[in-house]
Amino acid sequence: MFKFIIDTQLPPKLANHLTNKGTDTIHTTFFNNGHLLKDKEIIDIAINEKRIIITKDNDFLDYFIIKGSPPKIILLECGNIRNNALLKLLDNKFDKIIKLLKNKNELIIIQKNNIIAY
Repeated sequence: MFKFIIDTQLPPKLANHLTNKGTDTIHTTFFNNGHLLKDKEIIDIAINEKRIIITKDNDFLDYFIIKGSPPKIILLECGNIRNNALLKLLDNKFDKIIKLLKNKNELIIIQKNNIIAY
């Protein structure tokens, strides 16, 4: 089972949605003052709990480029879209994302019409 942590700027209902798909997913707002967690704190949680960060924040991409993995990162590059459109986008790409994670990819960039994996 894959474990995810959803970054602050993404909707908490994304955590529930992914949990319903059989993953162990938490949102930063599940923590005390979670909306105030710094990127480094999210990274530490991800490393300590072996979670994959799902984010729209390019600071995590910068961290990955400089430090590498862990943690693994799923970066959403889909602009500002409605929550339901975001859930649908991830639903449409979910099987591919899981396959890439099983194949040991450590950085997955999700775009509206593309997936890039490293």
